[in-house]
Amino acid sequence: QVQLVESGGGLVQAGGSLRLSCAASRRTYSIYAMGWFRQAPGKEREFVAAITWSGGSTYYADSVKGRFTISRDTAKNTVYLQMNSLKPEDTAVYYCASKRYDSTIYARDNYDYWGQGTQVTVSS
Repeated sequence: QVQLVESGGGLVQAGGSLRLSCAASRRTYSIYAMGWFRQAPGKEREFVAAITWSGGSTYYADSVKGRFTISRDTAKNTVYLQMNSLKPEDTAVYYCASKRYDSTIYARDNYDYWGQGTQVTVSS
């Protein structure tokens, strides 16, 4: 089993930046990809970004493309989400997740393990 621990959330003004981190508790040889999802109050959890662990291919939701960047450090078993030009509509709890198999990258049901979430609040 993989345990994921997120950090880096907080309160920021619109136009500002934050970097989220997600550390995996064990070796990641069984991980195909890691992703970030978010859930705003009253809304479903939605895909934000993902990265394949071995090849580093990246995927983004249209709403964050050009503003957010996902990356990973394989030596530290950690994935990052750099968020720039933040908007109030980016306010949500952000979750890190991992998946073991090559399947639809943006489908949350394809992810096996989840972190506890970290709050991101963007004020206008």
